[in-house]
Amino acid sequence: MTNAKNVRLYERSGAYIPRIAAVHDLCGYGKCSLGVAIPVLSAAGCDVCPVPTSLFSAHTRFPKWYMHDTTSMLEEYLDAWQDEGVELDAIYSGFLGAPEQVGAIQRLYTEYPNALRVVDPVMGDGGKPYPTYTPELCAAMGDLVEGADLLTPNLTEASILTGIAYEGQDVSDNYVRRMLDSLVNMGAKHVVLKGIVHDDGLIRNYVAGADVECSEVSGELLPYMLHGTGDLYASALLAAIMAGQSLLEGVEFASTLVRDAMRITSAQPDYEVRGVSFETVLGEVTQLLR
Repeated sequence: MTNAKNVRLYERSGAYIPRIAAVHDLCGYGKCSLGVAIPVLSAAGCDVCPVPTSLFSAHTRFPKWYMHDTTSMLEEYLDAWQDEGVELDAIYSGFLGAPEQVGAIQRLYTEYPNALRVVDPVMGDGGKPYPTYTPELCAAMGDLVEGADLLTPNLTEASILTGIAYEGQDVSDNYVRRMLDSLVNMGAKHVVLKGIVHDDGLIRNYVAGADVECSEVSGELLPYMLHGTGDLYASALLAAIMAGQSLLEGVEFASTLVRDAMRITSAQPDYEVRGVSFETVLGEVTQLLR
């Protein structure tokens, strides 16, 4: 078994700037999805190419929001990429607007077989799926697990994917191992399971893989929850990986960056709804390249 500190999913080469297709929604107000992924990955010296899966006026924690499903445009959008000869080093997917959009991601996998496949299965939190996630969409998301180089679910999303009952955030080591084993058996090469909380003031994330020793990374648990921290975590983890860090180093970096951003966020107006304020910690991301 390999230790996660020795697993590198991407080798950075000289001055080359890697190109990432970010398949996420775009939210006008409230910090999440492409609004997080683009600046974070750009700060890590990556060329971020958005594939918008839906357009939101605001994220779904606000009492009123508008959503526009972009499924009908994706085929021609990706056709144009093929005509232009776009090249990709990674495909990073998150929130999807419809079950059919899984096919667009699988098309990218076929057209870019050597690209790193990173799946953040953004489906829900607190034991419940998000309002736009139908049973059909949740089932389709499961098709992205097989072959994922990196899968980054929280406990709710892991429960939806595996069918293992959600038991809250304070779960046993045996439950964590069962969840990780199930996701790996579904075909994920590496899994980061996020957000396990006990009564000791720490939040834990676990790293595992078919040939990777299970590792735990813990950090300070802050006394409030924020929208968009999952998007920030996955984007920061991918930023570290694309900068050449190991999988375990990336998990440690993402955990620290999210904590630092959350501390800054609590000083902002309406922070509990607006989302995580990552702007002033982007300097930590640029340091990955030095």
